[in-house]
Amino acid sequence: MIALPTALTIGQARQVLAGLESAIAQTAAPCIDAAALVTLDSAAIAVLLQCRRSARAAGKALVIANPPPKLVELARLYGVDGLLG
Repeated sequence: MIALPTALTIGQARQVLAGLESAIAQTAAPCIDAAALVTLDSAAIAVLLQCRRSARAAGKALVIANPPPKLVELARLYGVDGLLG
């Protein structure tokens, strides 16, 4: 499982995305664990959408596990709640 950090906002987005994409590339069945995520903004949604695109481009299905309520709320707000399964 690939763990998200406790914070994923615009300030951390590039660095987190780079690490996630690298981990996704090295994992046959990528699963991102969002349980630790406490501080987030819309950048978290953008990062996860890009991760899903990267996984799909590699022929993999991406799973987002343990999304915190705020992440679920933001995904619904932006109309991408399917991202979270």
